[in-house]
Amino acid sequence: MLLDTHAFLWWLSDDRKLSIAARDAIRDPHVIVHVSAASIWEIAIKAKLGRLGVRDGDLAAEIEANGFAELAITSRHAQSAGALPRHHDDPFDRMLIAQAQMEDLVVVTHDRRFRCYDVQLLAT
Repeated sequence: MLLDTHAFLWWLSDDRKLSIAARDAIRDPHVIVHVSAASIWEIAIKAKLGRLGVRDGDLAAEIEANGFAELAITSRHAQSAGALPRHHDDPFDRMLIAQAQMEDLVVVTHDRRFRCYDVQLLAT
């Protein structure tokens, strides 16, 4: 499973926007939950620009503290993201879609534009 950036933030803040189904899937001890380096990058950029209020802290440590696995960005992921159809123009989301496709992961997201791609989804 791969958490979209907002799903990761909602999990960390215990936000009720995260559906019960998503919460249960994330808590399932048999599921490996991934957080992409692209999400951490996106959070850092938006926080610096003042577009996202996040608490101070080490997001990489939060990945580990929650039992999640960090998903690095590889050159294969980058090439695949660049080649995706232009249904979605957000580069961070395009990276998550490419990673999910290449690593055969279900994406936990609220973003309906992900439906335009050949990727498994779990709605937040």
